[in-house]
Amino acid sequence: MGERSKSVGLCAFTVILVLFWVLKVVLERLMETVISAQEIKRRGISAVDQALKEGPVHVIQRNRPRYVILSVESFQRLTAGVEARTRLWNRLAVEDSAPASPRSRQELDRELQAEREGWSD
Repeated sequence: MGERSKSVGLCAFTVILVLFWVLKVVLERLMETVISAQEIKRRGISAVDQALKEGPVHVIQRNRPRYVILSVESFQRLTAGVEARTRLWNRLAVEDSAPASPRSRQELDRELQAEREGWSD
């Protein structure tokens, strides 16, 4: 085997090792937030509290994902987005349902001109 083949093989091996290491770190990070129902029964709420430090906790029961536990702060952030979208859609629905009075051509031309004057080249 030539010198070039050895260096290519060594580079490929190094890349594979780095990829495995990255995959290992990612999987370990994911597994920090996964806890079994049995573990919760055994350790109690302290197991959940410890796992919540890393983010939402995925609870596995009978080898299947069963629940997700969120902190109050995470839940409030999640529901705040839903409430804001609901308010926006409600406002848009009210604006759409209100009949608009017809505008004259002159009014439309003035509005378009004002809009165009605000454009930058």
